[in-house]
Amino acid sequence: MLSLATPAVMGIINVTTDSFYEGNRMHELHQVMEKAKQHLEEGAAILDLGAQSTRPGAEMVGPEEEMHRLIPAIHAILNKYPAAIISVDTWYAAVAEKAVHAGAAIINDVSAGDMDAAMIPVVGTLQVPYIAMHMQGKPATMQQNPQYEDVVADVLDYLKEKLAACRAAGIKDFIADPGFGFGKTIDHNYALLKNLRLFYDILGVPVLTGISRKSMIYKLLNITPAEALNGTTVLNTIALQQGTHILRVHDVKAAVEAVRIMEKMNG
Repeated sequence: MLSLATPAVMGIINVTTDSFYEGNRMHELHQVMEKAKQHLEEGAAILDLGAQSTRPGAEMVGPEEEMHRLIPAIHAILNKYPAAIISVDTWYAAVAEKAVHAGAAIINDVSAGDMDAAMIPVVGTLQVPYIAMHMQGKPATMQQNPQYEDVVADVLDYLKEKLAACRAAGIKDFIADPGFGFGKTIDHNYALLKNLRLFYDILGVPVLTGISRKSMIYKLLNITPAEALNGTTVLNTIALQQGTHILRVHDVKAAVEAVRIMEKMNG
């Protein structure tokens, strides 16, 4: 129901106070609703709700707490904005199932089924689009000396295997996410970005890019996440040039403007 002929912008809503970016920490429902309103007014095609921080070293939240945070937010958003497309950022199959029954339309799994073996079969049963992301290790330890033989080839091979497993489980709509910042050094991240077009060319599925305000920007430039909007826009523009289909961002307005300018450039 969502065309990706023009790249779509996914607005991040973290239903938690434990986010690496201070500007997107929220846990009160009114804060979630204000952010949803802002994202939609600025042109977000998808709202990505997550109740678990995946910053390096973050404390893991269980499925019951995730549901406690997410389900009321999904109900409230869809009650006010019934046409909104909601993606739920979770690695728990039980949360995915509850969220879809509550009205969520997409599952966004940073572990691509590795954290919960039931996830891929459950998503196949639910018949919703599935975003599978590559992550080396787990959030608590993923940035402790990540190593690859060839980061582009290794991540591509991993996502190829996940695509095959998802197709076997009956998942029709698979979206690939190389996992910028998830078990990668700055050099790994830039190698992936430089070769991002290969992911669509080889996998033949839509590609999501999530680089908003991440350390590949602020550590390189010796600034804070709060100061990383300009760098984010530069990298989002590069990702668009590399053919990405979805930009996952904290700042929807800037990303939508980048998409409009690139679309004009491309005729």
